[in-house]
This record gives sequence, structure tokens and C-alpha cells, in this order.
Amino acid sequence: MKRFSVKCQPGKTEFIDILRETDDSYLVRFTRLADGNERTTEETITRSLFNICVQTGYLNPLEEPVASVA
Repeated sequence: MKRFSVKCQPGKTEFIDILRETDDSYLVRFTRLADGNERTTEETITRSLFNICVQTGYLNPLEEPVASVA
């Protein structure tokens, strides 16, 4: 699953996780953290709108956690 941070107001944190891809859209989960509360919603976003958000810096890809080797 790919995760992106959302550019938002100071003091708030938002993420988008891509849950599923189709030819022309993404099913994403928005997670919003503010004032100690977490709110999640699932929405469909067109591929073209998603790409514009990445190109303009509104969405930024996050590094995937690296699994540790014991």
C-alpha cells in the first residue's frame, strides 16, 4: 500500500493510502489527525486529479518502512 502525506494547516496531519487502483481512478483512505482525534474516510479519486495533486506538491509520497532483519 502506498502512503502520501497531504499538505495541510499547521497542527494537523493528513495521509492518503491507496487501497486499490483501476484504469482511471484510485480508491483511497484519507486519515486526518487533529486535536487528538482521528477521522478516516474512503473515497474514489480520478487518476488525473491524483497526478495533479502529486505534481503540485499537495500530495507527497512517504517512504515505506524498511523491515528489519534479525
